[in-house]
Amino acid sequence: MTSPAPIRLMVVDDHTLFRRGLVALLAADGRFEVVGEAGDAAQALQALARLGAQGPQVMLLDNHLPGVTGVAALPSLLAAAPGLRVLMLTMSEDEHDLAAALKGGACGYLLKSAEADELGTAIVRAMAGQSSVSEPMTAKLASAFRLASDAAAGVPASAAPAAGDADEGTAQAARVLQSLSARERETLELIARGDSNKEIARALGIAEATVKIHVQNILRKLGLVSRVQAAALLSGLRAATASAARR
Repeated sequence: MTSPAPIRLMVVDDHTLFRRGLVALLAADGRFEVVGEAGDAAQALQALARLGAQGPQVMLLDNHLPGVTGVAALPSLLAAAPGLRVLMLTMSEDEHDLAAALKGGACGYLLKSAEADELGTAIVRAMAGQSSVSEPMTAKLASAFRLASDAAAGVPASAAPAAGDADEGTAQAARVLQSLSARERETLELIARGDSNKEIARALGIAEATVKIHVQNILRKLGLVSRVQAAALLSGLRAATASAARR
């Protein structure tokens, strides 16, 4: 039986020692092939242009880069390589950075304190169209959800609830999820699994056009702008609920 082709990766981080150590770690894992590395967003764009069709399928992107931050660079990176999955790999535990990353199209948000197996799993999940958020950030995911919802509603950041009330934020997000219809919740579950609209239509036995309407309604009700945000929200709520149950 032929082994699957390794997932092509690019590492973007301005700390040379960390970047090279991470490249060596990933290169030792047969599931991955590191095809490029960069120290800032401009170098990453140049590498994507140079590599072309043989470029990365998944990018590990730090946020605190010189010049343009990783979050700010997301639109140009994704535009330069359609289909690219971007996993944020950063020291920042700020919910504003988390919200901006997910809104910008990142398919996950990992802290640099993550274990190697967590990182490997997140990369594989990203390739499958699924989202990953480091466990320490799941409680803050509710705050990120509030920020996204407030931004969609035009509420100034200063008027948003203070961060830190993770339990209330999680409960608030869970209540909003309850506003979804049963079919919308089924659709959200499949979005979180990484299914396309066509796959969701097949699984639920409905028209693809109907799926698109459900997706639009889900995003509108949750105050989100992308499927990635919706998937990450559901994943984070599950993790936060599981964490609360263990306490």
